Amino acid sequence: RAAGVDPYPPGFARTNGCGSVRAAHAGLAPDRATGEQVAVAGRIVLLRDHGKLWFATLRDWSGDLQVMLTKEVLDDWASTVDIGDHVGVTGEVITTRRGEVSVRAHTWTLTAKCLHPLPDKHRGLAGEALVRQRHLDLIVNSSARELLRVRSVAVHAVRTTLVERGFLEVETPILQRIHGGANARPFRTHINAYDLPLYLRIAPELYLKRLAVGGVESVFELGRDFRNEGADATHNPEFTMLEAYQAYADYTVMRTLTRDLIIAAARAAYGRPVARRGDVEVDLDGEWPVIPVHGAVSTALGEEIDPGTSLDRLRTLAHAAAVPVDPGWGRGALVLEMYERLVEEHTVTPTFYTDFPTDVSPLTRAHRDDPRLAERWDLVAFGMELGTAYTELIDPVEQRRRLTEQSLRAAGGDPEAMELDEDFLRALEFAMPPTGGMGMGIDRLVMLLTGRSIRETLPFPLVKPR
Repeated sequence: RAAGVDPYPPGFARTNGCGSVRAAHAGLAPDRATGEQVAVAGRIVLLRDHGKLWFATLRDWSGDLQVMLTKEVLDDWASTVDIGDHVGVTGEVITTRRGEVSVRAHTWTLTAKCLHPLPDKHRGLAGEALVRQRHLDLIVNSSARELLRVRSVAVHAVRTTLVERGFLEVETPILQRIHGGANARPFRTHINAYDLPLYLRIAPELYLKRLAVGGVESVFELGRDFRNEGADATHNPEFTMLEAYQAYADYTVMRTLTRDLIIAAARAAYGRPVARRGDVEVDLDGEWPVIPVHGAVSTALGEEIDPGTSLDRLRTLAHAAAVPVDPGWGRGALVLEMYERLVEEHTVTPTFYTDFPTDVSPLTRAHRDDPRLAERWDLVAFGMELGTAYTELIDPVEQRRRLTEQSLRAAGGDPEAMELDEDFLRALEFAMPPTGGMGMGIDRLVMLLTGRSIRETLPFPLVKPR
């Protein structure tokens, strides 16, 4: 400012992205001048002083581009510009003697002054610092920018696939008077205008089902859910969830839909149906195994169990497998615990585990061939659950009985049990058509595609105060 330079001007008219200039001239021979004039802008991430010749690397979202400044245009460059600053450059596209696509600057202007030095390989960011200062992570690490890109195109692919299949996207309340749609501990809040306690939603399910009753036959929501539970490599208290419902479908139809959505996201991210684990690509094409839960647990135990196995026998097998047992658990809860510890955590290939016990699936239709089971599956890959789907329970009498049972558990102190939602139950009494429903964690989807933890795939995960 003292030199009469505005360090934060209102704009710069650029004609090209840095990456697009490089891509358009990728095959150009060394030491060539194209005559093409461009205006590019970006952050300086590298500076080299060769006396009467300076080289700077500009970075924008599209990529990096080298800029060459001769003594005719240097002016007060050395005293004005530092690594981290944003500059705009106009000039001719050339290649250097080494074949590097560059812009030979005719003019340059400072577009935003950086007041702090950027991290480098000697003073880099790591661990918690990456999460707390995501802006710096994105500036210096191409992998962070790639994660953000993958997340964006994956979400777009999921949304586009559903819309192209006739699904209607909707938004349902995040502030809710009753928490339901999943077994989880909710966040509590209060609305001053009505002096009412409220919850942040743990799932949009019960509202989406009311839309299904109203005739919205194919519906979905992509939105934020909140669960007041632990935070680790696969969980964040605030997360993005997809839920979709389709009339006259069942959990088998939703299985195909879910696989198609994941394949579409993978193709959007990488151009082919793969997930990445470091430098290794895992092929997601082909059919994914479909395994009944009791069969999977039997294989893990080395002992046969089925829906009729006694509670005492299940407890004995759980103790032998070092699976913790709560004295208050019934057979379904015990089978579910063994499944989560012995099966889910050890599954690598994307696998659908089907037909869970009815008593741990309160919103799911009983299996058409065995009422002890529910028409439900969980999709698991690389040791984590990616999504779940049901043939939805549409019988209002049976749904009332199950939610009443849940509400009694909630009244007894179970923080994860669902409350009785009379508005939902009354809506169900107006007849909901046979429906298949699915839910998939978008954060988990990105984790599947990239092999990274949830804290890396979220731009701003929740962190403790310093």
